[in-house]
Amino acid sequence: MIERITDPSDPRLSDYFDLTDVKLRRVIEPAEGLYMAESSKVITRALEVGHRPRSLLMTEKWLPALGALIDEAEQRFGPLPVYVGSDAVVEQLTGFHLHRGALAAMHRPATPSLVELVSGKTRIAVLDGLVDHTNVGAVLRSAAALGVEGVVLSPDCADPLYRRSVRVSMGAALTLPYARAGSWSDDLQLLRSEGFTLAALALRDDSVDLADFARALPDRVAWMLGSEGHGLSASALAAADVVVRIPMELGIDSLNVAAASAVAFWASRPGARPPSTP
Repeated sequence: MIERITDPSDPRLSDYFDLTDVKLRRVIEPAEGLYMAESSKVITRALEVGHRPRSLLMTEKWLPALGALIDEAEQRFGPLPVYVGSDAVVEQLTGFHLHRGALAAMHRPATPSLVELVSGKTRIAVLDGLVDHTNVGAVLRSAAALGVEGVVLSPDCADPLYRRSVRVSMGAALTLPYARAGSWSDDLQLLRSEGFTLAALALRDDSVDLADFARALPDRVAWMLGSEGHGLSASALAAADVVVRIPMELGIDSLNVAAASAVAFWASRPGARPPSTP
């Protein structure tokens, strides 16, 4: 259902107002039960996993190329508004140049409880206070690629369905299950009660080398990853069963959290544990 737009303040477009205001979107999108899917690839992936669109927004030049995507969305979910405007109107509306084809306001899927998330899983990631959407997306991408089965988010962790997180994750944020903790300390203890070893990636005198940890990998591991600034919170470190370090060379003391997560996930991937000696 194509609807031409000429006024960026049209109230029908309220889902798309000023998408560059990250703090505002973190409040509004979850409260409204929406997230923004950016680019035809991400929207197509969202449709494939059953996420329901509320509307689409695109510039005039992209309409012919995205006809098949619109048809697919309407075949799956029925008629929906497709707002089409000039580059200038859309940029004024969203606050940025829409050069990836389209945006879609998508209804958020239901998220599992923490117990439901970890049921039957052996490797999960626990994100403690990550506030950078790019890092969240990169961690989710590595997690999905390297066999991590779910993600637990601290109450203050950035939204994995923010448009930048989804884009950086290459769509993994749409498919990798996650749950947001309610009470951080209580939920960390719940993970232990479910049989997970809480493995904190941190620099500490009592830390063990990642290679040594991987050689005797526990049956169920929860990798705890801290914020971009001060790392893991005191409550997370207090809850950890073991602190693991990635050895560094040439005077480098640490890696970006997304890079560190990929190293830890790779070292503990399924089949990585060497066979025991007879």
